[in-house]
Amino acid sequence: MQIYWTKINKIIEETPEIKTYMLDCPEGFTWEEGSHTHMGLEGFNAGDKPNRGLVRHMSICTLPHENAIGITTRIREQCSEYKATLRNLEVGSKVAIFKTHSNVPLKREDKNIYLLSSGVGLATFRPLVLEFFDRPDNVNQIHSLNIDSSKDFLFPEIFTSAPDKKFTAQFVDSRQNYYEEVKKLAADKDGIFYVVGSDEFLEQNIEVLREQGIRPEQIMLDKREQQRSSFL
Repeated sequence: MQIYWTKINKIIEETPEIKTYMLDCPEGFTWEEGSHTHMGLEGFNAGDKPNRGLVRHMSICTLPHENAIGITTRIREQCSEYKATLRNLEVGSKVAIFKTHSNVPLKREDKNIYLLSSGVGLATFRPLVLEFFDRPDNVNQIHSLNIDSSKDFLFPEIFTSAPDKKFTAQFVDSRQNYYEEVKKLAADKDGIFYVVGSDEFLEQNIEVLREQGIRPEQIMLDKREQQRSSFL
């Protein structure tokens, strides 16, 4: 396993609780849209065994042509050891990235794509939308549905409806409204549904989609195949 040590070159405060850490691209490091990586903080591999408390599975919210690896995360006042350590890092601090993989690349099957997420889950979808804007081949259109009661919407410069680009962005402020909208979207029996969020959120979405007749192969999860099969 190759570990790439790199530096934070910029910290963006997206909202009062959400930050994006922009990392330098190490030589030889590559990724595609929908990728996640493991981000280790200094000291995670200092002992005989890795300190799992200093490692997290993170989505990459940028594309390679942006020349930075973007990691967007929510850091609440009461948070884990990992988030507390991350909050204290500054530009120039070192972090490690390793085990990078994409479970949710953009499917180009001449179908409508629906991106279903909650809050910071939009970070996983940002590169898919950018990839679609850059190269819309074999994708009919994309619709993003996100639950966010804060009104501090993430990436507003991207997640804004653009009919000329065949992209719509929709935000709702409650789970009840959200699942009503999911049912409406599932009227498209040929669509592809990407779901990102907590395991509980995935299970609830899958239940609603399956009840509406959406097949497992139409549901994309940011999970390895073995994990994916346990949900579906």
